[in-house]
Amino acid sequence: MSSLRPRIVLVTRETELSALLARHGTRGQVEFYLSSRGQVFEEVETRDRIQRDAVTAAKAMVPPEWSFAEVERGDLNRFLFFPNDVVVALGQDGLVANLAKYLEGQPVIGVTPSSDMGEGVLTPHGLKALPDLMQRAGTDDVEAQARAMVEAQLAGGDRLLALNELFIGHRSHQSARYELQFGDAREFQSSSGMIVSTGTGLTGWAKSIMTATRANYSFGAEDAKAVFFAREPWPSRQSGAELRTGLIEENAPLDVLSRINEGGVIFADGIEQDFLSFDWGAQVNVRVAEARLKLVVG
Repeated sequence: MSSLRPRIVLVTRETELSALLARHGTRGQVEFYLSSRGQVFEEVETRDRIQRDAVTAAKAMVPPEWSFAEVERGDLNRFLFFPNDVVVALGQDGLVANLAKYLEGQPVIGVTPSSDMGEGVLTPHGLKALPDLMQRAGTDDVEAQARAMVEAQLAGGDRLLALNELFIGHRSHQSARYELQFGDAREFQSSSGMIVSTGTGLTGWAKSIMTATRANYSFGAEDAKAVFFAREPWPSRQSGAELRTGLIEENAPLDVLSRINEGGVIFADGIEQDFLSFDWGAQVNVRVAEARLKLVVG
């Protein structure tokens, strides 16, 4: 932790109501839009109020002698984090995953605005615990998990980090062609793309794949491991489907060579706007990252 006084960075995301108002203009138009689709405006409004009240409460808890900054999820790629930051992610679990790749060891306190607004895996804390957690995190006197992340690095040096998973494939999720190199095995595939999941991500997208394929993996969020899945690989004269899945460890990375003419992408944790281009000839090395997410647990 830096010798400077801590700065609290409050990370939030746009509420459903805010997004709908930006799209439709007025409250009345939003209400009509939702009711025409069998949805209840008051429920969306209630979630918006809970989030806004939680933001107001969190701001009031910041020690007056500390500095403060606020950033929305959509602006994370333009925000500059400092070494002395204590990051408060106020929202659902996905918000923590979205911001993890922008950090370099700063502690993250995941806070849920309401117990019925998420699973609370990455945002386990309630607002009542926040003042104590901020104080302790500011002096580095707090229990934290070092959650493993996965890294994709192109041959040219560009790289992308993920806390949950990486997607490698076509931006429209149509058929993607590529060559896999994993250990001594090599295969050309045509599939719906690849997912590379960490232990944290095993409860998300990877869980649905494991349920469908019965290729089950179980390891901890702090374990230096990741697993890859080829989504619906198509066996044909040219393409194979043997390398459907595999465990990536520190000495066992995965290499993928793109054979996608146009539209190949690599993105992390569901943020499709922040991606690496993966068109024909691009080669990516996928491995467990040295970087870790420092997630405050107590």
